[in-house]
Amino acid sequence: MQFITNNTPPASTRQRPAKLLLALALVFIAPFISAKQVDVHDPVMTREGDTWYLFSTGPGITIYSSKDRVNWRFSDRAFATEPTWAKSIAPSFDGHLWAPDIYFHNNQFYLYYSVSAFGKNTSAIGVTVNKTLNPKSPDYRWEDKGIVIQSVPNRDLWNAIDPAIVVDEKGVGWMSFGSFWGGLKMFKLNSDWTRPAEPQEWHSIAKRERSILVPDTDARPAQIEAPFILRKGDYYYLFASWGLCCKGAESTYHLVVGRSKSATGPYLDKNGKDMNEGGGSLLIQGNKNWVGLGHNSAYTWDGKDYLVLHAYETADKYLQKLKILNINWDKDGWPVVDPKELDSYKSKRLK
Repeated sequence: MQFITNNTPPASTRQRPAKLLLALALVFIAPFISAKQVDVHDPVMTREGDTWYLFSTGPGITIYSSKDRVNWRFSDRAFATEPTWAKSIAPSFDGHLWAPDIYFHNNQFYLYYSVSAFGKNTSAIGVTVNKTLNPKSPDYRWEDKGIVIQSVPNRDLWNAIDPAIVVDEKGVGWMSFGSFWGGLKMFKLNSDWTRPAEPQEWHSIAKRERSILVPDTDARPAQIEAPFILRKGDYYYLFASWGLCCKGAESTYHLVVGRSKSATGPYLDKNGKDMNEGGGSLLIQGNKNWVGLGHNSAYTWDGKDYLVLHAYETADKYLQKLKILNINWDKDGWPVVDPKELDSYKSKRLK
């Protein structure tokens, strides 16, 4: 038996107030220390009911959900592993599906995605469909429809990645896509949006200078990719990413824009230069806090316009973060975004 020879209470009793204070402190400060920003590449979004869904590059395509576009929870992956055909297209495919786009059509959601090897155009764009994005629904099931288009080295001077859908004034669906090589292309989709329409109709919509003497297997020097077209008023606005992503402090990614009164172009910048001739007006570029940013999507929700993109945060070892910026419009009808919103918008990844 232990005898207590002074008035000091047992250790377990002394620790109770301290533990209580610690517990209370954690209740109040936990929201500030536990919520990390959402780190994504190539974000696209859609809404079903009162919920927004965010899709990004990652194993199986990473999906998050949110009620307010700030607080996000992991929802699912579109593929538990990978498409059955992926390695037949790109033998060095590492499981990461790239650069998705999501669009609601024919009473279902079409999720387009890219299979590729970094820096090569051994690539393909596939599509999987689902009746709902709510994993708790009995109708929730992704059904892969296979390859939409494929690029082959030494056959194609374009790269079949970075798909994005736009619907023209006649209700016709078009897919824009492309990365480096011969620039950004577009083709008309068939009625079920799983293949090019027949007879095929293709257009070149943007490119940067590339010598004909560069070997066809080389991606550079034409640093352009990730088209996204927003229809607004009388115009279609083509956003594109110039420069290099994924290089940490050396990233030069930034966004340019042009516009056209036709979905298929020509897309002209503010100076009237065709984006097929290297044109493109600067929309937003990196700064000391966010060294590179790009691969955007753009949307109109409830009468307001938004730019969705990723940006590399200097203070977090250049980790890519989700950004959602307000789009305003100048007197000439060109989009304007405030770089200060790169700091003011902070997503929260909830457990």
